[in-house]
Amino acid sequence: MDDKYIPGVCNIGPAEISNRKLIGWAGLVLVIVLYILFSYLSISAGAYLILFFPALASSIGFIQAYNHFCVNFGWRGLFNFGDKVGKTETVVQKEFRKKDQTKAIKLTSISLFISIIIAVIAFLLHI
Repeated sequence: MDDKYIPGVCNIGPAEISNRKLIGWAGLVLVIVLYILFSYLSISAGAYLILFFPALASSIGFIQAYNHFCVNFGWRGLFNFGDKVGKTETVVQKEFRKKDQTKAIKLTSISLFISIIIAVIAFLLHI
């Protein structure tokens, strides 16, 4: 595991990674619960598209944890390897910030794609 800031590669340490995993699991549980609830209540197929939102939380949480990279921090030029979640330091170098923003775009795009696929599959299973 990387234990220091590497531009465009790693901008969070163990505390932040654990937080991202928690978000990933919470989103996944919500997707499953809503899917079961919608199925049980025979909700219209279009309503399943709302699963996009918890799927997005889940996918972005797990993707950030796996990559040791916070998308929000990447956009804002921040990093955190401390023991406290949310206590950040600023990335000063412009070229490092650009690398972080590029990585943030990549991870956001992957997460959006996964979330769209999940919502569309749930929709298609109920039309």
